[in-house]
Amino acid sequence: MNEQNIWEGAPSQWVNFGFYLLCIPLSLVFGLGLLLALWKYYDTHLHRFEITSQRIIEQKGIFSKTIDETELYRVKDLRLEKPFLLRIVGLSNIVLDTTDRSNPILTMKGLKEGQQLKEAIRNAVDTRRDVKGVRELDLE
Repeated sequence: MNEQNIWEGAPSQWVNFGFYLLCIPLSLVFGLGLLLALWKYYDTHLHRFEITSQRIIEQKGIFSKTIDETELYRVKDLRLEKPFLLRIVGLSNIVLDTTDRSNPILTMKGLKEGQQLKEAIRNAVDTRRDVKGVRELDLE
């Protein structure tokens, strides 16, 4: 089965709003705030997510890159969060609980059309589980 791209993007800079506000006084006093704000901007800008029909690929880092992949069939639960500030500007967070050892909780922050993306992920997870023949069994 060919892997198809479902969605690709990066978090919105709105997730850094509070940090940018704190950088303003630091810029006026020390000039350090501008450097910190630029660092945070590029850190968010270069944090990329790619969701395919088989996996979620997360890339992050400015100088050194880290690429983490989570197989879709490992996703156990999806949660849509709409913090106040993000909700005002039409953004949301998607939190995935997974059985992946390296990344058990994957948070995708500041995304546009979060509800539609969450549903697309949920459908892709169900499809991938059917293809792989994976069933979830909770023993509590």
